[in-house]
Amino acid sequence: MKRSILMLAMFFTLSTAFTSCREVKEEENEMEMEMEEEMDEMDNDMDNVGEDIEDAANDVGDAVENAANETGEAVEDAANEVEDEVEGNDDY
Repeated sequence: MKRSILMLAMFFTLSTAFTSCREVKEEENEMEMEMEEEMDEMDNDMDNVGEDIEDAANDVGDAVENAANETGEAVEDAANEVEDEVEGNDDY
């Protein structure tokens, strides 16, 4: 009787050890897959942020260029007005 109880106890211990190892491996695999998915998401987010920064830099560059063109045109118009005034004053 002692042998049968010891054998059952040993069988129970071994079966529990093998069962828990399988669960741990499955959990580790699930965790690794989740981590890979999160890394992929972060990589995609970083790509999107990089593209957004590039777009914003292009927008700023365009705005600066437009402002410079408008300022140049305003200065040119003002210079023409001054020239017209100076030429107009010579006639008097």
